[in-house]
Amino acid sequence: MIKAGIIGATGYAGGELVRLLLGHKEAKIVWYGSRSYVERKYADIYQNMFQLVDDICQDDNMEAMAEQVDVIFTATPQGLCASLVKEEILHKVKIIDLSADFRIRDVSVYEKWYGMEHRAPQYMKEAVYGLCELNREAIKKARLIANPGCYPTCSFLSVYPLVKEGLIDPDTLIIDAKSGTSGAGRGAKVDNLFCEVNENIKAYGVTGHRHTPEIEEQLSLAAGKQVLINFTPHLVPMQRGILVTAYASLKKDISYEEVKAVYDRYYEKEYFVRVLPEDVCPQTRWVEGSNFVDVNFKIDPRTKRIIMMGAMDNLVKGAAGQAVQNMNLMFGVDEAEGLRMAPLFP
Repeated sequence: MIKAGIIGATGYAGGELVRLLLGHKEAKIVWYGSRSYVERKYADIYQNMFQLVDDICQDDNMEAMAEQVDVIFTATPQGLCASLVKEEILHKVKIIDLSADFRIRDVSVYEKWYGMEHRAPQYMKEAVYGLCELNREAIKKARLIANPGCYPTCSFLSVYPLVKEGLIDPDTLIIDAKSGTSGAGRGAKVDNLFCEVNENIKAYGVTGHRHTPEIEEQLSLAAGKQVLINFTPHLVPMQRGILVTAYASLKKDISYEEVKAVYDRYYEKEYFVRVLPEDVCPQTRWVEGSNFVDVNFKIDPRTKRIIMMGAMDNLVKGAAGQAVQNMNLMFGVDEAEGLRMAPLFP
């Protein structure tokens, strides 16, 4: 049995980790960490856990936690994991960090985009980027995982096969993404109040969203050269879900069948990536509550461009589900354990 501890267990991603791990046959949560709710019953904060979780929230003492668990999930804001991790802890436990602290290899890029000094730069190159479909073998041997961001996961999986195969010009790539409000976290913010979000859609972080360098770094590795993109996220009035619509110029004339064969070749063995039939566009409602990513594409022969699309649940595959998928790989457990639930509808 894998003993797990969660720092940030009362945030949205942390709460989703609890939900998923409760249904995991090989894992048990032994530490519910929450700086805001120390000594409060977890089920008092999330009443859906009434009679399911009797534990009391503890603090975020990573050193003490490392004595009791096999893996630590840090579902916390940027900067916290980097401020706590040290060699003595990594000798005892594996860490899966859901923040951006170790997603970007270049410390200067991280510090520029996140506006803070990195507290543990010595681990930047060691940390494995935890996109299971791409780095499965490295994840199995890792002791520190950088769990990918929600927008980068959906964006990358939607466009990766065509970037890797050189079928599109990555310099023409534009990614338009829309997310539900849970992506902004559980903290109280005026912009996330019901009256601010309801009956409204808005772009934010235009030309400067923090996930941009993460997407660019992974696409650059796939393309074998530096890639710069336009990435524009939007906030939509729903709780969960991400929809990505990406546009790029094709390098040559190509048929639907040829592009479909590429997607199928890359994802035919990937349980959680579903390549949809022709002319079926991904929708967030068909992935909600699940670890699935639905992807598809449409060729526009008039403009010689291709539209690549993806949909997923930002709290599951975009955060907690992907973290559990990483844990499964790290401990030699069936990769889909605890994650086979069908999407919720309605």
